[in-house]
Amino acid sequence: MASPSVYETVRSLIPGDRVEVVHEVKVGFRRWTTTTQGTVERIDRRRHGLHYQRHADDKVFSDILVLRRDDGELTTVTIDEFTQVRRLEIPATAESETPSGSSPTHE
Repeated sequence: MASPSVYETVRSLIPGDRVEVVHEVKVGFRRWTTTTQGTVERIDRRRHGLHYQRHADDKVFSDILVLRRDDGELTTVTIDEFTQVRRLEIPATAESETPSGSSPTHE
């Protein structure tokens, strides 16, 4: 189970928040840690059937974050005991960096 602070952070997120998620990827017996950055699209709880020979009424759910990466790709990250979620500041746009009344110059 993830630490309570992870769940508190995830519960406080709203669509549009920019986050960095450090999570563990497992494929077979291999595992590695990776970092995913993106904008929160939604937070969900998804039912899955990853457990072998479970009874049909024994429902298993995972908490997930659906993120839109900078290149527009949607990606899903499952929150587990190894996940770290950190809220990032939204980068200022070029328009907000330009003083009011002036336009950027192009050479």
